[in-house]
Amino acid sequence: MTEPATDSTPEILDDGQVRVRRALVSVSDKTGVADFAKGLAALGVEILSTGGTATALREAGLEVTDVSEFTGQEEILGGRVKTLHPRLHAALLARRGDPEHMATLEREGIEPIDVVCVNLYPFEETIAGPDVAHEVAIENIDIGGPTMIRAAAKNHESVAVVVKPESYDAVLAELEEGDGEISAATRHWLANEAFAQTAAYDAAISRWFSMEYEDFPEHLAVAYEKVLDLAYGENPHQRAALYAESGLRTHILARTSKLHGRALSFNNVLDLDSARGLAEDFEQPACVIVKHNNPCGVAVGADALEAYLKALACDPVSAYGGVIALNRPISRELAERLHENFVEVLSAPGYEEGALDVLQQKEAIRILCEEERRQADPSERDIKRVVGGLLIQDRDGDPEPREIMEAVTGNEPTEEQWQDMLFAWTVSRRVRSNAIVIAKDGATLGIGAGQMSRVDSVRLAVEKCREARGAEADALLSGSALASDAFFPFADGPELAIRAGTTAVIQPGGSKRDAEVIEACEQAGVAMVFTKHRHFRH
Repeated sequence: MTEPATDSTPEILDDGQVRVRRALVSVSDKTGVADFAKGLAALGVEILSTGGTATALREAGLEVTDVSEFTGQEEILGGRVKTLHPRLHAALLARRGDPEHMATLEREGIEPIDVVCVNLYPFEETIAGPDVAHEVAIENIDIGGPTMIRAAAKNHESVAVVVKPESYDAVLAELEEGDGEISAATRHWLANEAFAQTAAYDAAISRWFSMEYEDFPEHLAVAYEKVLDLAYGENPHQRAALYAESGLRTHILARTSKLHGRALSFNNVLDLDSARGLAEDFEQPACVIVKHNNPCGVAVGADALEAYLKALACDPVSAYGGVIALNRPISRELAERLHENFVEVLSAPGYEEGALDVLQQKEAIRILCEEERRQADPSERDIKRVVGGLLIQDRDGDPEPREIMEAVTGNEPTEEQWQDMLFAWTVSRRVRSNAIVIAKDGATLGIGAGQMSRVDSVRLAVEKCREARGAEADALLSGSALASDAFFPFADGPELAIRAGTTAVIQPGGSKRDAEVIEACEQAGVAMVFTKHRHFRH
C-alpha cells in the first residue's frame, strides 16, 4: 500500500482501492440520504451539496459546504445553472494517475471529488400526472444531474457514483469495513448503474417529446429494468430474465407476492400473462387455465370453486401442469380441489384461512398472490421480436361492447344466447389463431387453437368437448354458442358446429362469402352476430 496522501490530494491505493475524502450529495429523492451522509461524515468525508439537499442535511445536523462555495459561482437562472462549472467537473473528471491532470488541479486550487451521490428531477413522475403543463414538464428535465453522473461514471477508476437510494447501505458498509476505501469492482458496478440510469432518463424524455408528433416516432427510445432472473427460458438450455419497461405504471409481477414454490420460468410468466389477462376480463368470479399460452378451460361461476370446476371440465387432460388464474380469493375447499391436480403456477388475489396449508404440501407449485388489479397503461404497445428488429402495434384493447354488434340472421338471439356468445367471444380474443371457442352457461366446452384452417379449429373444438365429456357431450353441445376470432371464409366451419349442436355464432364478418355463411345459419335456424372487429393472436 502507498503512503497516505495529504488532505487535499486524492489517494489511489496499489490494489485499486480509492480512499474517499470528499463527496458531492445532491438528490431529488431524499430517501435515506441523511443517514448516508452521516455515515460519510463519520468517516471524515467532507460533504458538498446544493439547494434543498444542503438544507435537509444541515437540518439533520451535518456540516455541509455549498457547491457555490466550492466553485466560487452562485446559482443563476433560478437554479437552472448551479453545478455546470469547470471547477466542479475538473474535480470529477481529472484522472488521478495522470500527472498533467493532477498538476492542473493543483495550479487551479481544485480539490478532487471522490463520491458523487446524485439522483434526478422526477421527470417520469411529473408527466404521469393528469394534465401536466408543458412548462412544468420541461422544468423537470434535469441537466446538471445527468452531467455530473456521466462525468463521475466516466472517471469511475477514481470516482464512485451512487444514483439509487437502494445502494446507500451497501456502499456505506464497504466504506466502513474498508476504513473509508471503496474497491475498483464496486466503482465499476456503480458506473454501470449510473449510465443505465441516465439512458433510461433520456429515453423517457425522448418518448415524451415524440408523443407530441406521432404515435410511432421515427426513433423509438425505450428503457427496461430487470425485475427478475428466471429459472430458464423456453427450454432449459436457454437463460432468461423478466424486464419491465421504464415509465409504465405496472407490469406482470407488479404488486405480486410469490408465496411458495420453485423459481418462475420464461414459460410460466408468459402463460401467467395470458391467464391473468383473461381472468381480468370478467367481473364475475372466473377461472382461467392456460397451457402452452392457450386457454384450455375458462369459466365463470357463483364463486371461485364453481368457476374452477367448470373450467377444469373443459379439458382436464390439458389442464395437467397448467397455469391457473382466478379473480377471487381461494378458499380451503377450492385449495383441496386444486391440490388433487398438478398445477405449475397458481395466481389469485388472496388465500383464505387454511388454503395455503393445503396448497403448500406440494413443493413444486408456484403460488402467487396478486395484491392489486391495475388497468394496463393505455400508452403501452404490443411488441414482438423479429430478426434484427421489433414489430410494434397498439394493444388489442378491451372486448367490443354489445351495442356495436349486429345480428345478421332473421332469428334474433335470445338473451341466453347473447350471454353465451359474449362469453365465448371474450375467450376467443386470448386464443392463438385460428381460434374457435364453443361455450355454454358461462363455461368453455371446446377450444380449437392455432390451426392453419379455421374449419380444422372448429373440428378440434368439437372433438375436445367429446373427448372430455364422453356420453354427455352431445347434450352439452346442443344449444351451445360458437365464437370465431376472424371471419369464416366458407360456410363449412359453421355447418360443422351446427351439426354438433351449436345454435348461436358470433364472428367479425367481412368475408367475400358472408352471404353464404349467413344463409347456412338461416337455413339451420341458427342466430349469427357480427362483431365487426377481428382478434387475431399470432
